[in-house]
Amino acid sequence: MNIKFRLTILNFFQFFVWGAWLITIANFWFGTKQWEGTQFGLVFSTMGIASIFVPTLTGIIADKWINAERLYGILQIGYAVVLFCLPQLSNPTTFIYVMLLAMCFYMPTIALSNSISYTILKNNDGIDVVKDFPPIRVWGTIGFIVAMWFTNLSGNKATAYQFYIAGIAAVLLGLYAFTLPACKPQRLKGDNQSWVSSLGLDAFKLFASYKTALFFIFCMFLGGALQLTNAYGDVFLDEFKKVPEYTDSFVVKYSTIIMSISQISETLFILAIPFFLKRYGIKKVMLISMIAWVLRFGLFAYGNPTSGLWMIISSCIVYGMAFDFFNISGSLFVETTTDTKIRSSAQGLFMMMTNGFGAVIGSLTSGWAIEHFFTHNGVRDWQKIWLSFAGYALIITILFAVLFKHEHKKIESVAVN
Repeated sequence: MNIKFRLTILNFFQFFVWGAWLITIANFWFGTKQWEGTQFGLVFSTMGIASIFVPTLTGIIADKWINAERLYGILQIGYAVVLFCLPQLSNPTTFIYVMLLAMCFYMPTIALSNSISYTILKNNDGIDVVKDFPPIRVWGTIGFIVAMWFTNLSGNKATAYQFYIAGIAAVLLGLYAFTLPACKPQRLKGDNQSWVSSLGLDAFKLFASYKTALFFIFCMFLGGALQLTNAYGDVFLDEFKKVPEYTDSFVVKYSTIIMSISQISETLFILAIPFFLKRYGIKKVMLISMIAWVLRFGLFAYGNPTSGLWMIISSCIVYGMAFDFFNISGSLFVETTTDTKIRSSAQGLFMMMTNGFGAVIGSLTSGWAIEHFFTHNGVRDWQKIWLSFAGYALIITILFAVLFKHEHKKIESVAVN
C-alpha cells in the first residue's frame, strides 16, 4: 500500500476520534446534563493541562526509547477505554477528572502523529515534507468533519453515544498504528551525552533562542484563541433556539453541520500552506492567521440565523485560515528548524505551548469571564463575548507584528536566523 495513503488513513482517524465529541460536548453538558457553565470551562482546560507535560514527555520517550508508532497505538487504545467510561458518570466533577485522564492519553497523539508522518516521509527519498505533508494532513480535517456530521445526523450531538463513536474508532486506530513502518528512536548508543541529553530534554534548549522562544510564547496565546472557538462555537449557534424567530431555523437544528464549514474551509487552506510559507515566511503567515482570528470572532458577534447568516458562514470560512496558518504552519516550522534526534519532543513542546498552556489560559479565563461578566439570569450575551475575544486576538496581532523580527527569503523553505 502506498505510504502516503497509509499516512492519510492515520491522519483521517486521528481527528475523527476527536471530532466525534469535541464540538458537540457543550450540548451534552448544558442541554442533556444541565451542568453549570464555570465547570464546563474546566472540561476544555483538561486538554490544556494534559498538554502541558504529557506530549513533551511522550515525545522524549519516542525519541529515546520506544518506537513512536507503538507508543501512539498504546495511547489511542488507552484513550478509547477511558471514553467508554464517560457515559457512566453522573457527577460533573468526576466527569472532569475522567476527561483529564482521557486527554492525557489523546493529546500527545497529535504531536506523535505529526512526528510519525515526518519520519516516514523523510525515510522515503525524494519527498519534500513542507510540500507533501499538507495534502496528507488535510485528511485529518476531513476526518474531523465526517465525525461531526456523523454525530449530528445520527441524532447524537447531545447524547453520550458521541463518546462511544469516538472510542470505537480510537481502538481501530490504535491497532492500525502497530502496522505502520517502524519509527525507531534516534538515540545514538555509545555517545558521550550530557545529563540533559540523557534525559531527553534537549528540546527545551530551543527556548535559548530569542526568536524561537518568542515564537512559542505567541503560539501559547493563539492556542488560547483556538480553545475559545472549540468550546463555545456550537452552543452559541444552538442557543439561538431561545429566540422565537430563530427556533426552527436550519442553523439551530443543524448547528454542528454549520460549524463543520470551518473544517471544510481548513481543507482548502491547508493545501495553500506550502505556497504561503515558501513565499512569505512564517511571520507573515502567522500575522494572516491572527487577523483571521479577529475576523472569526468579530463576525460571530454580529451574525444571526437569518439576515446575519452570511456573517456566521464567513466566520466559519476564515476559521480555516486562522487555524491552519497557525497550527499546521507552526508544526512545519518546528520540524524544519530542529534536529531529527529531538523531532518528537520538539513537536511535543509545540503542543505544550499551544494546546497546553494556551488552552489552560483560554479555557479557564474565558469560562470565568463569561459566567461573571457576560451571563445575566442564565442568559449569555454572545455579542459581547465574541467582541471581547476579537479584542484579545487584535492585541496579540499588534504585539506579534512589533516584537517578532524575522527576515524571510523566498529561496528558503522555512528558516530561523
